Amino acid sequence: MTAHPFYAIHRHGMVRVAAATPVATAGDPLANAEAALLLARQADAQGVDLVVYPELNLTSYAIDDLHLQSAQHRATLAALAHVAAGSADLAPLLLMGAALPRNGRLYNCAVAISRGRILGVVPKTFLPNYREYYEKRWFASGAGLTGLTIDLGDIGADIPFGTDLLFAATDLPGFVVHAEICEDYWAPNPPSTAGALAGALICANLSASNIVIGKARERALLSAAQSARAVCAYIYSAAGIGESTTDLAWDGQGMIYELGEMLASSQRFVHAPTLTTADIDVERIAQERRRFGTFNDAAREAGHPETRFRRIAFDHRPHCADMGLARDIRRFPFVPNDPDKRDADCYEAFNIQVEALVKRLSAARAETLVIGVSGGLDSTHALIVAAKAMDRLEKPRSAILGFTMPGFATGEGTKAKAWSLMRALGITADEIDIRPAARQMLADMGHPFAEGQPVYDVTFENVQAGLRTDYLFRLANQRGGLVLGTGDLSELALGWCTYGVGDQMSHYAVNAGVPKTLIQFLIRWCIRTGQYDAETDQVLTEILAQEISPELVPADESGALQSTESMIGPYALNDFFAHYIIRHGLAPSKIAFLAWHAWRDVDAGRWPADFPADARVAYDLATIRHWLERFLVRFFRTSQFKRSALPNGPKVSAGGALSPRGDWRAPSDGVAEPWLQELVANMP
Repeated sequence: MTAHPFYAIHRHGMVRVAAATPVATAGDPLANAEAALLLARQADAQGVDLVVYPELNLTSYAIDDLHLQSAQHRATLAALAHVAAGSADLAPLLLMGAALPRNGRLYNCAVAISRGRILGVVPKTFLPNYREYYEKRWFASGAGLTGLTIDLGDIGADIPFGTDLLFAATDLPGFVVHAEICEDYWAPNPPSTAGALAGALICANLSASNIVIGKARERALLSAAQSARAVCAYIYSAAGIGESTTDLAWDGQGMIYELGEMLASSQRFVHAPTLTTADIDVERIAQERRRFGTFNDAAREAGHPETRFRRIAFDHRPHCADMGLARDIRRFPFVPNDPDKRDADCYEAFNIQVEALVKRLSAARAETLVIGVSGGLDSTHALIVAAKAMDRLEKPRSAILGFTMPGFATGEGTKAKAWSLMRALGITADEIDIRPAARQMLADMGHPFAEGQPVYDVTFENVQAGLRTDYLFRLANQRGGLVLGTGDLSELALGWCTYGVGDQMSHYAVNAGVPKTLIQFLIRWCIRTGQYDAETDQVLTEILAQEISPELVPADESGALQSTESMIGPYALNDFFAHYIIRHGLAPSKIAFLAWHAWRDVDAGRWPADFPADARVAYDLATIRHWLERFLVRFFRTSQFKRSALPNGPKVSAGGALSPRGDWRAPSDGVAEPWLQELVANMP
């Protein structure tokens, strides 16, 4: 294991949690205690911070009227004492289920234990008493019980008791836990909602939900919904094999969700004790709450639950070594790994762009649509979106005026692909050679290139980029059209566009909300789902296979073309950085940590077969840091003034957009120093 604190998950605002599925009994608390400790020891060895057990895992759930036997109560207290003693040297916070008597009533409880200390006891609020459930026959509801304590005899007196408890580590920021029990989250107003509004970032459910057909899907739906609605992580642990099957059966479903997304789930119907583990990003959750103003409004409307909850503090003393990362980090965060979800996302993204363009064309009453077609990815995607928009409007594709405008470095291959695509789509195609006008402009400026010197500076490049845009705008004036922009979200993040002209300016920026990596998948989706004909698909496939290049500087002596990614870094990494900065506002060192885990080995087997070749490469930490530093400078220091002057364009991805009228507002004269300093201070 690596020793530098950079590699430890706790350094990056993460908490490791587990849903435990012990092998149960039909009413033997001491055996249940041993089963719980077995998993607690395994969790400790794996660096787990929180273990959530099933409902009544110490007492056993399906023992019916045996819940009301004094011998059972005493055995449960003895089992609880055994767990406390046996966990004194273990790091994880344990949430155990037990039936505990108090003040002449019996409560179905979650018991929080940290390093042998009973922190508090949370009674179940909602007791099911319908169909197969009879809990009100044995238990009292904890509804309204706040500010109380419970006496557990030799285990401890004056232990906090009530539905108003949060458990908060003093030495691990964000490790704040709320517990509820089974039926509680089937209720219209789950107690965990108040717990989250009071400050819990992690909500846990101890459940003994029996299994029937379809119930596993229902539990998953509720866990996902609650983690999204309450802006939290949600850990669910249901009773498994070993409970009485007199009239019911048990499957041991364990799930871990974060902000609506499943991080881990158990294998059900297993006859061995299991831990379902994942690393929760509590910093990401906290950041999401800061952005989501409705969360604070809900706390206000609920009477600010944080003023009513008790925070039970405990010294966690977490494992701070490198224990790996128990969390899947997508290399392409804008693109799901799951093929079905990916297709669904591509369908939505493509149609968002098409319908947005349909509306703009209709509102502007434009007769034509003018677009520069280079044969590269971005103009290709903008053009196929435009073709589909014309189809939806029932207008001829010939109303799209496509122009290829070769410059000093335009390759014959890309120009040929541009022509092939325009012909295949049936648009009106033409060519304007910008080189004579560019030479004249360079000569008027006194540029050395006009005198025959091979000076390929930014002026040389931008004269070409600017002339192309000038032609397109004047052509649109002449022919009653709108200029369709082709620049994408990745280029806007990096400032890889020419201010006022080039990719930065158009009448409508249809690609402005789509990152480069998603554009590649969108084109593949169009091919796979038959959006166009076979001729078009063949050209699209060829365009996907070529290297990304602006083709503004002539090829070198070896014939190598100008490479965009050699200058600004791999788009796969840049899109990774952009996602975590724009959408989540994470610190650069944490982004580097996540990128390292995502990209540190090839591991081609992790990636779907239809992922591109650049999914099957590896980047070491030094390479990630190099390009991240470059990204931070470009994003925060040198590019915002371009984004502040963006034309209209649709937001496409939930990962964020950069319109100054939408997702992103920032000063045009900002600095990058705080981000660069944070990266330097926390990297190995």
